[in-house]
Amino acid sequence: MQQTPQGEARDGEGAGHVAAQALARWSDRPGPLLPILHEIQEAVGYIPGEVVPQIARGLNLSRAEVHGVISYYHHFRTEAPARHVIQVCRAESCQAMGAEALYGHVLRRTGCEGQSGPGHACRGADGRYQVEPVYCLGLCAASPAVMIGQTLHARVDASRFDALIDALEEGKR
Repeated sequence: MQQTPQGEARDGEGAGHVAAQALARWSDRPGPLLPILHEIQEAVGYIPGEVVPQIARGLNLSRAEVHGVISYYHHFRTEAPARHVIQVCRAESCQAMGAEALYGHVLRRTGCEGQSGPGHACRGADGRYQVEPVYCLGLCAASPAVMIGQTLHARVDASRFDALIDALEEGKR
């Protein structure tokens, strides 16, 4: 069982309780669905399918409406993430500075190459790494950018990425 920085379980256990707390906190405010989904994903690591009916009932929405929002935003996960989530920016600024070559390198290094179609999250065969393409990490002036877990890294090339992963594997990050 993985732990979030807040200490909640990240294996789906307790997701119903987290959803109930989020509903209690947000349901009387305007536009509560996104904050509720963010809160659940922050605590659990993803949005388990079993909480969708609970959210729908709590907000007087259909399950299809809740699922539609979850599936529309690439940020939301419907499965538990791998141990290490790596996001590679593929927006224009990063592309201009070599992000496509970096993305290919990241896929090869993490064992994700060939695991998913272009533009989709993929998980390495050993389950340690999950690579997600994103379309802006806010470091456009320092492209290309990568986020490993919750840490942003700027001006990343293949050798710098390898050093970051080596440090992660050695327990230094």
